[in-house]
Amino acid sequence: MAGATVRRSPYKDFLQPALQRRFATASLCVLAIAYVQALLLANWSSLIWSWFPLGPTGFRAVLFFFCGILVVILRISQYHPGLRTSDSGLETFFRYAPRLETLETLLVYTLSAFLFSVFYLWSLPSKSGLEFVTYFTADRARLNEKPFFIISHLVLLGVYQTVLHLFKDVDRLTLGVAKPQNVGGKLEDGDASVQVRRFREQLPAIVLATVNRSFFGLLTSTIIYPFTVRATVWKTSMIFLRPLYNLPRSNMVPATLPFSFSTLLRSLFVSVLLTFAWTAANTAFSLFLVKSPLKNGKPLTSDSKDPNGSLLNGLKNKKLSIKCFAMWELAFIARDFSDRRKAIYEDIDRKDGPMWSQVYKICLDVLKGTETSIDAYLAPPTPPAPATTQTAADQQKAHTTNPPRDEAIFQPIPQKRNLRNQVEKAVNQAATAPGQTSQLSPVAKKAVESAKTQLLKIQKDATGTDDTQGLLKDLALKVLHSPAGWPFRRHYRRRVAHAVLGSPYGEPSLYVNAACALSGLAVASLREDKYGHVQRDVAAIIRALTAVTKKLEGFEEGLPTHWTDVDGKRECPEVQVVLETLRDALGRLMDAFGPYARDLRLSLTDVRLAREAAGRVGGEGEMEEVGRSRR
Repeated sequence: MAGATVRRSPYKDFLQPALQRRFATASLCVLAIAYVQALLLANWSSLIWSWFPLGPTGFRAVLFFFCGILVVILRISQYHPGLRTSDSGLETFFRYAPRLETLETLLVYTLSAFLFSVFYLWSLPSKSGLEFVTYFTADRARLNEKPFFIISHLVLLGVYQTVLHLFKDVDRLTLGVAKPQNVGGKLEDGDASVQVRRFREQLPAIVLATVNRSFFGLLTSTIIYPFTVRATVWKTSMIFLRPLYNLPRSNMVPATLPFSFSTLLRSLFVSVLLTFAWTAANTAFSLFLVKSPLKNGKPLTSDSKDPNGSLLNGLKNKKLSIKCFAMWELAFIARDFSDRRKAIYEDIDRKDGPMWSQVYKICLDVLKGTETSIDAYLAPPTPPAPATTQTAADQQKAHTTNPPRDEAIFQPIPQKRNLRNQVEKAVNQAATAPGQTSQLSPVAKKAVESAKTQLLKIQKDATGTDDTQGLLKDLALKVLHSPAGWPFRRHYRRRVAHAVLGSPYGEPSLYVNAACALSGLAVASLREDKYGHVQRDVAAIIRALTAVTKKLEGFEEGLPTHWTDVDGKRECPEVQVVLETLRDALGRLMDAFGPYARDLRLSLTDVRLAREAAGRVGGEGEMEEVGRSRR
């Protein structure tokens, strides 16, 4: 009787519950902020109901929490690991602006701002003077513009927050790495208290950003509101409120603006409340969702019936976020969990091959992906496919009769040879027979030269030079040096990240964790691989890491600075951390397996190139020992 097969649980079955727990933690932070904001607007006439959660303060906190949780829900639907890779800011704009996610972000922030403004106005006492309708006499009602200005201001603040959200790519999650330098250290990355401490450390920056955005948003609203949305808001409000109140039938906008000192002060206050809620919600989400892929101090897949199979499922997943978390977990296993490492070495009866062989291939494919990306970036654009042409014989066979002759049937009217006719003839020849030089009469040539001389003279009088190309280049450089030229600059950092990390998103931690996991498993195999399967692939690992490291170094040094990069900074931290990790991985492999180079079939050239790529010096004695052993 055949034994029951063990079901391999997908990796997302373990990742999704972990992300949901982190989402709940971020939501608790948003709820706490909403409760504090409700306390600031509470009526402290009663010592109990002013703070009691089941009273008006609690209900107000729930309403404010709904406005903040909208942003967290938006982040859940749009989060992604990796930075947006493109050569310039303008290219990024044209790639992401037309997407549906951009409209979704705008709708969420403006809806959150509108609801927050309504809930805030509802929380104010009647003596605040911010009622929608005021009465001068018993039956004479008038629309109060001040609360509508506050609502419009917050909605415009939502538009401003949307621009910042998209420009700074707030949806990006910066994942961590499990570097081998931390071996033996405490696994603080998986502790929730560490994330809470990091959130507290971010509070001063959150407050500073909140105040700056609130001041700038209020200044922008006071400028934009009178010229754009004021008339529309006033007329729309009159249409909806006139059936309920005895309002004037005229839709004429008042002559005075609602910019009293008290209104502006309240607008600034409510802006601070709303912006702080948005910024804190985004910060909490970005911090808590990038916790290490650990649960109770163990890898996420430890609870699976087939831990190795679930981990393989995550490593092979096509979704970048799942693959990055799985690679991060593999790096933790290679660094801190000897029992899981031994399970990888001893798992040799899998359907698609031994566990180590599959892990080794996946990690190498990830690292070699940088070479593929560089080659694709440097490759010339593919020329368009040539159109299929028929030979003269085929065309003759296709027609049963000869085509009609293309000749003039009327005798052309004789024309005078003047300048206008000569110019028209030259234009017609250039249009109908491109590539053939048109023949101008001496009169036309003389007119063209005279016009060119006059234009050069005017340019020289205005600019002091007759170099047209140089003048255009100087003008372009002036624009590039100004803040308006930033979207057109092709920075060295952006180009290198685009070429190495791929497109549309590139996550450096994927390559760092792949290098750390591969080298960590290979080094640990000296003590824990009792079957000796890993040593057969060590030489291939060293050669592959050497080739990738050399490729990255050569590309970074050989990529010229683009003429639009007026800053001229030749640095790319995202690729530099990948390069440093590759060097460290090579160094650890050579330190561990250098004495066994002969047994691993590593030549002197392989050892020398690996040492050079790793930046290690002093390996001459080892190379001489390898040479003597070969002799």
